[in-house]
Amino acid sequence: MFEDKIFKIESKLKKYISNLKDSEEDLFESMCYSLLIGGKRIRSVLSLEFCSACNGDEDFAIPFACALEMVHTYSLIHDDLPCMDDSHLRRGKPSNHVVFGEATALLAGDALLTLAFDVLTSNLSYSKQENIKILKCVNILSTCAGANGMIGGQSIDLKYENKKIDIKTLQKMHEMKTGKLILAAARGGCILAGASNSQVLAAEKYAKNLGLAFQITDDILDVNSSELKLGKPTGIDEKKTKPTYVTLLGICKSKEFVEKLTDDAISSLENFEGNTENLKRLALNLSKRSY
Repeated sequence: MFEDKIFKIESKLKKYISNLKDSEEDLFESMCYSLLIGGKRIRSVLSLEFCSACNGDEDFAIPFACALEMVHTYSLIHDDLPCMDDSHLRRGKPSNHVVFGEATALLAGDALLTLAFDVLTSNLSYSKQENIKILKCVNILSTCAGANGMIGGQSIDLKYENKKIDIKTLQKMHEMKTGKLILAAARGGCILAGASNSQVLAAEKYAKNLGLAFQITDDILDVNSSELKLGKPTGIDEKKTKPTYVTLLGICKSKEFVEKLTDDAISSLENFEGNTENLKRLALNLSKRSY
């Protein structure tokens, strides 16, 4: 479904990271290991799809798409560290810190985060109007990845280990930890295409529903799936007694909630003139990942 876009993204990621080949060897290899290990590339693909849905130029959005992947990859490296989830497996392979050590993994994550903004701002040679779009995306990405976004969500997650949590706080945590970077992808793709305010709002609605549905499905898979299928350890939430939608609502109601969120995401796509078929399929496919 997204093979052509993923190929573009993978090719550019390799090119961007190769510019650092003269860096310290272990650090460079650690960065490459996690960035180029594969994955669904959901966030980067979303940015290109929304750019296309608003009749924008996909090639103009590629640096932003790659920056999203770098920020996401950094977050996964740090999330797997012993001081966080202490996870030994990621995407079917040993986690970064298992291969390169905790200190190098930490630095590799930091380096990928800073590289993201280097990539995003390295082409400020367009027209003033285009440069303003890029700078807006810098703001979007930094805000959604920071204390009021992904990092803030992770902080809430750590705070409530072994503690009770209400559904409202749990939703806030997921909207920040998982949803904000997905929101950044959708919003940024629209901004780069010069979308209308109504289109940006519709993209945000899609992203918020998709992000929450994605996380709830992850909660379900952590209970019902296997390490072999997911490519990462299962049962971590239970071992750490982390609150999830499954523990609060049960599996059946969690699945029903995912269906509703998916339907709401798809309905928001009516505001776009461009082709949104892939976005519809993405929402459906993510909601129906194997239980």
